[in-house]
Amino acid sequence: MRILIPIKRVIDYNVKARVRADGSGVDLSNVKMSMNPFDEIAVEEAIRLKEKGQAEEVVVVSVGVKQAAETLRTALAMGADRAILVVAAEDVHQDIEPLAVAKILKAVVDQEQPRLVIAGKQAIDNDMNATGQMLAALLGWGQATFASRLVIEGDAARVTREVDGGLQTIEVKLPAIVTADLRLNEPRYASLPNIMKAKKKPLEEKTAADYGVDVSPRLEVVTTREPEGRQAGIKVGSVDELVGKLKEAGVI
Repeated sequence: MRILIPIKRVIDYNVKARVRADGSGVDLSNVKMSMNPFDEIAVEEAIRLKEKGQAEEVVVVSVGVKQAAETLRTALAMGADRAILVVAAEDVHQDIEPLAVAKILKAVVDQEQPRLVIAGKQAIDNDMNATGQMLAALLGWGQATFASRLVIEGDAARVTREVDGGLQTIEVKLPAIVTADLRLNEPRYASLPNIMKAKKKPLEEKTAADYGVDVSPRLEVVTTREPEGRQAGIKVGSVDELVGKLKEAGVI
């Protein structure tokens, strides 16, 4: 079985995002970038399935700017077998919208013929949580989102997913789309020898035009601004005073 993992290059989660001076978006100049954490979990899960003998090949794909090649090399160092980079933008500030990404991924799936696609449930930069679902719709495949556990049983995937009421276990027939939640696993660190080996692993470069997909944005960012700072709280001297303040605020 071949597993395909879409990954995205995002601002490192330890970095505080800054808004550009003209308010046109988040400033990505001279900012540390890394693999989207949920995508990293997806890569780890695919590698574990390969180590169990349930997959023969793990392929990672990224859609974006050329600099995403570094992110793909990280996935190769973790244990992925090969990578595909689809260059769809020249400017690092241009974010490819989920529908365009899903269309490109569908074309990649048609070529690679994986039995399973594991994606992160969302990217931490725009939090859209849409690409996996859109890809499933375009392919006509079953989908299991927010997976906290994944077990492959024959021609089906048994997925435990986190819902508001607790945990829900479903079964989807392969081929299928699974999106990874935070508690699916803890990704490994790439060792130095594997980082060196990753430099020799195949990384194929394509463009959006190669797949006949128009990545022109359908959405326009009108303005971006920093969230307002929290106002200082107050101390109350009694329960009655607390209730009064809550009533003033319209909480109760």
